[in-house]
Amino acid sequence: MNNIVSLEWLQEKMGDTNLVIADCRFRLDDPTAGSKAYEESHIPGAVYMNLEKDLSGEVEEVGGRHPLPDIFAMTVTFGKAGISNESVVVAYDDQGGAMASRLWWLLKYLGHEQVYVLDRGFSAWVNQGLPVSSEQTEAQPATYIATVQHSMLVEMDEVRDLLGSEGVTLVDSREAPRYRGEVEPIDRVAGHIPGAINRFWKDGLAESGAWKDAAAQADRFADLDRDREFIVYCGSGVTATPNVIALQEAGFNKVRLYAGSWSDWISYADNPVAMGDE
Repeated sequence: MNNIVSLEWLQEKMGDTNLVIADCRFRLDDPTAGSKAYEESHIPGAVYMNLEKDLSGEVEEVGGRHPLPDIFAMTVTFGKAGISNESVVVAYDDQGGAMASRLWWLLKYLGHEQVYVLDRGFSAWVNQGLPVSSEQTEAQPATYIATVQHSMLVEMDEVRDLLGSEGVTLVDSREAPRYRGEVEPIDRVAGHIPGAINRFWKDGLAESGAWKDAAAQADRFADLDRDREFIVYCGSGVTATPNVIALQEAGFNKVRLYAGSWSDWISYADNPVAMGDE
């Protein structure tokens, strides 16, 4: 599957009437940094989509730090951004593709086929000498009709029911020290969901910051059985999405996202927690 597009590909498509470019830059340590960066400079014609305001729902007692918006809210957000069912959407960020992948996943979840992540992101676009703009984009409002792909999502109750099941592999996308429970800089409990294996999402990128190709992604997951079902999670359901893409690129077909992820899992006091390697 081809979910990643090159800088050159996007440059050639600039000006297409059905193209929507989404700037998804966002930093967890400074939630205003992405919008400020967009205001200073962005790919011409890009609309800004904020992880916490546009691509997440309201934080509640359970559901995790970046819960999914409800379906209607997503269709309204996408319509305001000029995204219709016919749009070709290219998402980019400067965070290795993590935030752009969140938009990619949300649109796929609503049944959108033509959505892609821009390889290497905004800094690479600038470094190539490609055009940028500080002009605020006035999106032409569109109507978006969702065809929800329920099979892409898994909720906490099902994850708990599936613990230890044959044929299901949980994939933790966080850095190894967080997976092992040695450190936890964000969430109030350290560790991982029992039985989960660790595949850090950034290992899907080459040293250059480019996404690894399908063969290299397949090498990352060469020890895994393609016939199994895979449930991918991270801290809050954002950096898991690049691993969803990577698994699909590697040829895995049964891949679902636990959107609430670790921050949702630990909001239930009786959910088990594992430490160390598995």
